[in-house]
Amino acid sequence: MIATHSRNLFHDAEREQLELFRALSGDLAPRDAQDLMAYPFFSLAKSKRIKPIDFRMGEIVIKVEASVEHGMATIWDADVLIWAASQIVQARDRGLRTSRLMASTPYEILTFTGRTTSARDYHRLKAALDRLQATSVVTSIRQPAERRRHRFSWINEWKETADANGRPLGVELILPDWFYAGVLDNALVLTIDRAYFSLTGGLERWLYRLVRKHGGSQRGGWSFDFEHLHAKSGALSPLKHFAFDLRDIVRRQPLPNYRLSIRPGPQGGERLFFVPFQIPASAPVLSAGDPPATSVEKL
Repeated sequence: MIATHSRNLFHDAEREQLELFRALSGDLAPRDAQDLMAYPFFSLAKSKRIKPIDFRMGEIVIKVEASVEHGMATIWDADVLIWAASQIVQARDRGLRTSRLMASTPYEILTFTGRTTSARDYHRLKAALDRLQATSVVTSIRQPAERRRHRFSWINEWKETADANGRPLGVELILPDWFYAGVLDNALVLTIDRAYFSLTGGLERWLYRLVRKHGGSQRGGWSFDFEHLHAKSGALSPLKHFAFDLRDIVRRQPLPNYRLSIRPGPQGGERLFFVPFQIPASAPVLSAGDPPATSVEKL
């Protein structure tokens, strides 16, 4: 009881310090945070996931833990964060003041993310908000000291709002400062294709975000070996099943604006290659003797 009371006092104090930002109306370009596109932060399964994600690569450390009651936030739940990032960037570009405390309606969030406004999808949105709040993340990304860690939930808190007669008005939510600071940095946000919201599989949604993050506009494309992709996905499925699903995605080619292919790697094994359909004239060109870009990333 004491812990709960202390947490409520903390949230009340946080809310009092924040100016309310009311969501913009109209057709906004969907924008995604690059950190979330490049690393395993979400469950890719539609069934409840409790097992943590524990990812380490170089100096990057990520641990994502789920609550038993709600399970881990999924890549579909992350649509709420894409909506939030899109709102913040659009408002900032218009010269408006933004805030981590945001107010909107379920209708606005659902229509932006390509959902219906049925009662079923309203309930799904509330469940997504619960998972986003209940999921705990610890990461070293964007921390000034190598051994420092930042712990947060995807949503600090959220609540439904109502008028004096109890009629529902909308929802309010508070974003964590780690996410908010990343969105305000122009270099850490990318515009994504609205067709992303039509992707139904967790793996293909994750793969699109990774491809969009790394594919950029390099004429030579980019590639990753299957083992590296498996580690980056945070998926629970074994590598053998993961590779089978990747091959199926390549066969179907569902990712908007990118062409996927599989080729043998220089050290054996399979590599996934991807290149944008439309390459700007200003994009760098690899010479015939240069290898395509690989999974060796600059962290």
